[in-house]
Amino acid sequence: MGRTRLIVWRGTDEFRAESAAVELYDGGLRATGTQIGADYRVDYDLDATGEGFVTNALTVTAQGEGWSRALTLRREQMGDDVLDCDLALSPLTNAMPILRHGLHEQPGAVDFTMAWVDVPSLTVHESRQRYEHVAPGVVRYVDDSFSSELELDHDGLVVRYPGLAERAG
Repeated sequence: MGRTRLIVWRGTDEFRAESAAVELYDGGLRATGTQIGADYRVDYDLDATGEGFVTNALTVTAQGEGWSRALTLRREQMGDDVLDCDLALSPLTNAMPILRHGLHEQPGAVDFTMAWVDVPSLTVHESRQRYEHVAPGVVRYVDDSFSSELELDHDGLVVRYPGLAERAG
């Protein structure tokens, strides 16, 4: 059995809040969470207990006034080169590639192809991303249109994601 943490983030770019119960294991994590924006709500269940924090499944529901959507993304649907999902606007899903390579603790830079899930449409797109160790507890995230230095706690979970979110409380 792992260790469970309750983490709450607030948006720094627009109104948004996210709460996640994150269970950390040796080499994996599970999380259930809710993200609320001005005109939507997203609930998710993440299973990243594959060897080395690999995503096994992400189940997401999104709803707003007069609409709802659902998505279940399983490992076998993501492609051979895609080990992780990236739920848009969520600081949580940055954890898997960072933890897999210990980038919050040691030097390195790694390129990834992610299954990026748009919020609130829940459409899935391939996303090329790079994570680079900057200093202990600081990792630079880079994609085709954005770059930010993520501040992480001792477990490798985001404390501050400039331009997106920060821990509440």
